[in-house]
Amino acid sequence: MCPDCRKPVSECTCKVQAQSAPVGNGPVRVSRESKGRGGKSVTLVRGVALDPIALAVLGKQLRTACGSGGTVKDGVIEVQGDHCDKIVELLNAQGHRAKRAGG
Repeated sequence: MCPDCRKPVSECTCKVQAQSAPVGNGPVRVSRESKGRGGKSVTLVRGVALDPIALAVLGKQLRTACGSGGTVKDGVIEVQGDHCDKIVELLNAQGHRAKRAGG
């Protein structure tokens, strides 16, 4: 028995609901990071309140607009290179409240 939903473990839906819940509280934060990446900079987009599938689609749109590679890991969109200003403009045009984070 699942302690949360009181259903048998084979019919438990708690983990599925927890994984599909969008993570986002406030503005979307766009920052640049180079630690642990061999000196190469990566633009990170955090706090987008979308489900994982929509987040992957948004990541693809941002990578295509910037003309570079990247990935989506643990709800964070990573775009190779320093594209902070361009990504903030694109996100604001799509209706997300995006802010530049960091220095």
